Amino acid sequence: MKYWSLLLLLCPLAAQAAPTLVKQAEPGQDELVIPYKLYRLDNGLTVILNPDKSDPLAHVEVTYHVGSAREQPDQTGFAHFFEHMMFQGSKHVGDQEHFRLINEAGGTMNGTTNQDRTNYFETVPANHLEKVLWLEADRMGFLLEAVSQHKFEIQRDTVKNERAQRIDNQPYGLVGERMDELLYPRDHPYSWPTIGYVEDLDRVDVNDLKAFFLRWYGPNNATLVISGDFDTEQTLQWVDKYFSPIPAGPEVERAKPAPALLKQNRHQTLEDSRIRMPMLYMSYPTVWLGNEDEAALDVLANVLGGGKNSLLYQELVETGKAVSAGAGHYCSELACNFNIWAYANPSQNGNLAPLKEDIERIINTITARGIEADDVSKAVSELRADLILGLDSAQGKARQLSLGQVLRDDPLYAINAWRQLADTSPDEVKAAYQRYLKNKPHALLSVVPTGKTEWQAAEPDYMTPERDLPEHQQIDDLPLRTVTDEFDRSRMPEPGKPVTTTVPPLWQETIGDNIELLGTVNSEIPAVSIIFALPGGQHAEAEGEAGLSALTAAMMNQGTEQLSNGDFSEALERLGASLNVRNGFYTNLIEVTTLTDTLPDTLKLVEELLFHPGFRSSDFEKVKSRMLESMAQSRNQPSWLARQGFKELMYGNSRLGLPDDGMPENIENFTLEQVKAFYQRYYNPRNGHVIIAGDLTPEQAKRDVAFLTRWQGEAPVLPAVKVPEQPAEPGIYVIDMPGAVQSVVRVGRRALPVDATGPYFYGQLMNYNLGGNFNSRINLNLREDKGYTYGAYSYFSGNRDAGVFAVAGDVRGDATAEALQEILEEMTLFAAKGPTAEELAYLKSSYSQQDALSYETLGKKAGFLLNLAMLELSPDYLTKQQQIVANVDAATLTEQAKKWLDPTKMVIVVAGDKAKLEKSLAQLNLPIHDLTIE
Repeated sequence: MKYWSLLLLLCPLAAQAAPTLVKQAEPGQDELVIPYKLYRLDNGLTVILNPDKSDPLAHVEVTYHVGSAREQPDQTGFAHFFEHMMFQGSKHVGDQEHFRLINEAGGTMNGTTNQDRTNYFETVPANHLEKVLWLEADRMGFLLEAVSQHKFEIQRDTVKNERAQRIDNQPYGLVGERMDELLYPRDHPYSWPTIGYVEDLDRVDVNDLKAFFLRWYGPNNATLVISGDFDTEQTLQWVDKYFSPIPAGPEVERAKPAPALLKQNRHQTLEDSRIRMPMLYMSYPTVWLGNEDEAALDVLANVLGGGKNSLLYQELVETGKAVSAGAGHYCSELACNFNIWAYANPSQNGNLAPLKEDIERIINTITARGIEADDVSKAVSELRADLILGLDSAQGKARQLSLGQVLRDDPLYAINAWRQLADTSPDEVKAAYQRYLKNKPHALLSVVPTGKTEWQAAEPDYMTPERDLPEHQQIDDLPLRTVTDEFDRSRMPEPGKPVTTTVPPLWQETIGDNIELLGTVNSEIPAVSIIFALPGGQHAEAEGEAGLSALTAAMMNQGTEQLSNGDFSEALERLGASLNVRNGFYTNLIEVTTLTDTLPDTLKLVEELLFHPGFRSSDFEKVKSRMLESMAQSRNQPSWLARQGFKELMYGNSRLGLPDDGMPENIENFTLEQVKAFYQRYYNPRNGHVIIAGDLTPEQAKRDVAFLTRWQGEAPVLPAVKVPEQPAEPGIYVIDMPGAVQSVVRVGRRALPVDATGPYFYGQLMNYNLGGNFNSRINLNLREDKGYTYGAYSYFSGNRDAGVFAVAGDVRGDATAEALQEILEEMTLFAAKGPTAEELAYLKSSYSQQDALSYETLGKKAGFLLNLAMLELSPDYLTKQQQIVANVDAATLTEQAKKWLDPTKMVIVVAGDKAKLEKSLAQLNLPIHDLTIE
């Protein structure tokens, strides 16, 4: 065929040569520069190295400059589909082996696709770096030898399941797809969804997919970034060895920017049976990634809807006209859009038309309000903090370098964009407002509950054109690229010498009345993460008060006596800090992340909040209203209903069985005085913990949080947790979701409270090969073999007093009974025979090496310390866990399986379309009950 003859001519012959250094960046005068060296191979592969010795790990990221925008209008979803196929094995790597090898090494991996690029990434202990490079090279150069029609069909089912789970069965799931169709003409590469249309996947075969690979997956269209603990010279030798022999693909030109062009406003209405709150979504076409006006538009978005002190939040949410509202300027390679959204309160007035008028009025106020230098500096501070925190991991650094290089030919693009933002003047922002927003055409989507079209913001006046699909052209012969090696590529590299992983050095202090400080010092980035864990939470709620701790936490997020909600939020934003108050089961938590240079001012705000919360009656009514609307919306979500239904069946009407945020009738009836009383009792630091991770010495930390000792009042006395027996009998409990395209399932029983080295830990070890990782029996069966689901897994979960075992997944509606039968049969088999010798070795290898990744970021360090504090563990529990893993045998795990995997004791929850499920579920010969969640 002529197309393929041309393709062969476009593929240069491979010529292997050493990587050539093209450019580099040395450590800069500030903390934002990521040092790197960029090399290029003769086949066009771009290689970026970022050595970082702070942790014994390596992160590898391969980004191909192909996303859904490279697809043909009648072959949508191919880029995302190929993301799936790239994990299905290659010539020298068996089916599902890519996941298994990375997990076995104690690493993590994944891939993502968007409109502009597809990336694949792994983080592993540093001694496995060569293996990862071998794996990535094998699927770049030898994927098609392993691709089959059978694999194609299985992954096509998996993609359909993913679309059903993430889009078709989700509230507001179709908003993005409909907005793109509304903004762009049918032939624009951003007009179709990244996941694609199902009809396109149904009309093609495996050869269409192979053709897509040959066109776009050459080394000359890829960027390989390696960040972490490695030797540069050795790593370049590995890169040269494994990647240089792969021939270049066809030449790839950068696509030209193509922002949406609207001559007049466009209005559509989307009816959604899964929502309660109507939503208004507006989009103004602007520029493209890297355009000189991008920074000014980012500032404008921050002013209009970038936080609690923004114009939209203050005038819509604070006044009760909207449950939430915001704005953002979202940029892709070819086009950017300035988006504004708001959710109306259906309990007051769900009509979106007044909301539309308010938004247009707010946009027009920019003319009189103007833009101040303070507006720019606030946006600059926020972005600077985001950039610094993004450098906390090898993956964060690699991601910045990769996306900058692929989309803008500048590895430091994100940092340079921040510098452009810092140089933006108020006049430039006002000019951007005039050019792109004021009285400019926009697309507007009204999203309303099914049957509520009277709530739409405007009459629909634009019909999305029908898709014009040409007849599918069959592809027969394909010219495969030939790789000539001077080594045996079938031999997988052996790992290097095992890395040494050490627990972060800890320090402990006690201040005041038994306030325990637990911290670790780390100066890799100039930032600090602090968690104040105060005894209380859901456990402290009295009978009939379920939800009081959640309501109190929500009120604590509404500012102080001196600073309103918006003013408090803005003060944090100007410091580049974040603060959130939330409730757990045993504690009330104040979580703070801030840069080191603004820590003193941030802690002054924490002190003001803790000792003088605002607790304004006007805020109280708005917070209650928003919580009630959120609760009502949750009860339309199949995933929430299945999860909550399972909790109720496990724990009944106890606090363990009720929703985390409480009961709607309680929220409705709580008074502000009850909130104040709960705060006074259970925001007392006595007997609490302060977790500190980051660039702060113990001496300074002790001084900085000394204000906690000034709290007046007795330490709270908490009752013992009441743990009832499991109230539900085994059987199937159906939550009816008419019209649901999938069923959300839970299969499980009561199990164990959490521990670190006891029965709970042994249960986790047993579960690893059953459903605890991608290559587990349940996931491979339901996803990779049967095509029933996008993913299924099993787990033990709980707290210090109680726990459960469960299998969870979203499965095809027409395969619900079959999926449940497979889950029960997997349990039966595992309980009878336990893990195989291969599975036992896989478990030991995975667990023995995963600690290298456990403490990399401030968040991971803080989480580790919080776990120590909450479970009263000594740091050496990890050593004990490794000893258990090293010595555990198959017989011990089989004993655990027999104890917990008896199918006759399982409670099964199904949230799905009852009318379509009844007949097939009855064939399982189990008792069937209706379940309603109030």
